[in-house]
Amino acid sequence: MTIRSFQGVSPSVPASAYVDEQAVVIGRVTLGEQTNIWPCAVVRGDVNDIRIGDRTNIQDGAVLHVAHEGEHGKGYALLIGRDVTVGHNATVHACTIEDEVLIGMNATILDGAVVPKHCIVGANALVPPGKQLQSGWMYMGIPAKPVRELTEQEIAFFRYSAQHYVKLMQAYQAAQSGG
Repeated sequence: MTIRSFQGVSPSVPASAYVDEQAVVIGRVTLGEQTNIWPCAVVRGDVNDIRIGDRTNIQDGAVLHVAHEGEHGKGYALLIGRDVTVGHNATVHACTIEDEVLIGMNATILDGAVVPKHCIVGANALVPPGKQLQSGWMYMGIPAKPVRELTEQEIAFFRYSAQHYVKLMQAYQAAQSGG
């Protein structure tokens, strides 16, 4: 795994978290308990903070970054809650994602956007800068628009997905330690 400091600030990675050896975590990053970062994911907290909650999984190829404060605008940290699944190749940039959310494969969430608890952002969707989504809905398209309310089964899936990835992470950790 590549966990490295930037300008004297190192990521905070608890012993219960998993960062794949082919993932990169840099700078002002705080991972929650049992958070898992999968191959080729990049979590780059170089110019602002990234905080990722417990049991959240950042899947292969996802890119997580932040926005700095400067003459062109306000900076934004990246805040991701608990039990979130960020799908393969998603780009999550300088926004807020609350607990129990699914960000689909290749989805893009941009600066200042807020994805509240119990949302699905579908594959390839684009959440524009500053957009505030509504809890309990599935969003799809470019730009992302609400397509329907979530079912109880879909809401239950958020925790299931997080628990599945914790188990998978634990299997990887056991294999690496020879267990």
